[in-house]
Amino acid sequence: MLKRIDRIREILKSINADSIIAYSPENRRYLSGFTGSTGYAVISDKNAGFITDFRYTEQAKSQCKGFEIIKNESPVSEYIADTIKKYGISRLAYEDSYMTVAFYEQLRDKLSGVEMVPLKEADGEIRIIKDEEELSNIKKAAEIADSAFTHILGFIKPGITENEVALELEYFMKKSGASGNSFESIVASGLRSSMPHGVASDKEINNGDLLTLDFGCVYNGYCSDMTRTIVVGKANDEQKKIYDIVLRAQMEALLHIKAGVLGKDVDKIARNIIGDAGYGDNFGHGLGHGVGLAVHEEPRLSISGNRVLEKNMVVTDEPGIYIPGFGGVRIEDLVVVGEDGPVVYSMSPKGLIEL
Repeated sequence: MLKRIDRIREILKSINADSIIAYSPENRRYLSGFTGSTGYAVISDKNAGFITDFRYTEQAKSQCKGFEIIKNESPVSEYIADTIKKYGISRLAYEDSYMTVAFYEQLRDKLSGVEMVPLKEADGEIRIIKDEEELSNIKKAAEIADSAFTHILGFIKPGITENEVALELEYFMKKSGASGNSFESIVASGLRSSMPHGVASDKEINNGDLLTLDFGCVYNGYCSDMTRTIVVGKANDEQKKIYDIVLRAQMEALLHIKAGVLGKDVDKIARNIIGDAGYGDNFGHGLGHGVGLAVHEEPRLSISGNRVLEKNMVVTDEPGIYIPGFGGVRIEDLVVVGEDGPVVYSMSPKGLIEL
């Protein structure tokens, strides 16, 4: 945890701030170790305080090593302001993508003489490089998801609904040690598979359907994310053709995920393959995104991904082709950026599976 505190202090220097208040669940947990639902971490260049109420003070004392634990009553903004003044803070960074206007105004009104500095892009830098403990948790979450995919292949059959598949995935992952889903599972069959975020519905799965399964779980707070598309029954020639294009784009992009490469350059590799095949208009989302305590975080593999990839970033590689009136195919791996290439955490087979 001390290394994380040192890192945030370096980030604060880069935006000319001398402190931060972190209370988004991900940043709060990352910086303090606190896993509860209510609390505020105030970190300056010399001090670290954690403010929470009666329900969580005992938990905070156990989890927030190196932090002064401050029990608050209502309104919490007064206790935060008192702590900020006690620490001699003059420029306070805040999570502008998370803090509400109402809470911002409460703090601002109580902090005369303290300048509030929005984190902006610096927010994405806080958790972007994963340490070994984080990688271990993400890898375990990916292993659970892989096991769930193997299990669900034996569960899927014509006549069951997408919702039944989604529920079975969640049950299996929780039974395997996950605390829950990392996002609402996408189970999209037949024509619905042309919807990139087609969450499970009451639709029955039919013989001949493309079936896209995009799911993940949370293990010790860390997320996994994977997608496989299968065919229930025998695939027709058009389904095979689309699948082969997506697989080629996914595999070629994967080879270029390494330190020193721009996110947008990896995206371009997959986008060019799909575009050259005549389906550029059917691939409308970015190639990938960062994964950690949140299932969508920095860096981005997209046409606007100007961040240079660094060792131990964790990203997805998930090109797709989506054709209304036909269906869609997406294939996604969870990948650690290595010095010389990718370390793939999603180990489920990627060849076309026909059930």
